[in-house]
Amino acid sequence: MGKLDGKVAAITASTRSIGRGIAEAYLAEGAKVVVSGRSEEKGAVALEEMNAGDNAIFIACDASKQSDVEGLIDGAVNHFGRIDIAVLNAGGILDAAPVAEMSDESWEYTVNLNLNHTFWGMRKALQHMLPQENGRIIAISSVEGKMRTETVSHYVATKHAINGLVKTAAHEVGASGVTVNAILPGFVKTDLFYESAPQTAEALGMDSLDEVADMYSQASAIKKPNTVEQVAAVAVMLARDEARNFTASLFPVDGGTMPY
Repeated sequence: MGKLDGKVAAITASTRSIGRGIAEAYLAEGAKVVVSGRSEEKGAVALEEMNAGDNAIFIACDASKQSDVEGLIDGAVNHFGRIDIAVLNAGGILDAAPVAEMSDESWEYTVNLNLNHTFWGMRKALQHMLPQENGRIIAISSVEGKMRTETVSHYVATKHAINGLVKTAAHEVGASGVTVNAILPGFVKTDLFYESAPQTAEALGMDSLDEVADMYSQASAIKKPNTVEQVAAVAVMLARDEARNFTASLFPVDGGTMPY
């Protein structure tokens, strides 16, 4: 018996990195999982590698687009008959720049991908979960939701906002049996890091990605990166029936990075 037997989960941006780790952890615990991402090709590869058979499907989803995010949640219900867990994991930035130099395009894209995607997915999931009086919504926020990092103000602002959204929504639905929480990863060497670190290094005057990684790691108590598996373990805990009293909470997986 798995800890999530019979549960149906939809996870945004789950063909790689943190989302992929959560998908694999859920499958290992008996859940049925809807994997998503922008690339059909990467989705097919992910399903093949997971080897989950009928317990996993892929739905294409660009998390910066409202129709795609809502379609993912509805697609889980249409295929598996219900949705019990929504993990709103997608996030990132278009490019890094100081506030005075940031473009409207970069700001708007980052707000859509991080904050608006979380709102769209949460709202749609609640519309399915509230009538069944049970469900788990898990937003993947960041330590940046309680901190700041120069040149990524758009990312920092959206993560602060996600934390507020989670706490407010959790109190709105708290008596319904639906919980709403956020996981706040610290520095994890995911694909997002390798995509954004060159711009961050340039903006901060650093010579290499190793310098950026060391800067992030040194901010923690453990002085090293966190792992995808550690984030996934918390996502499993929050998805279980026994986690019914965990709500409106922010769970750090940061090696002691956040100051409070």
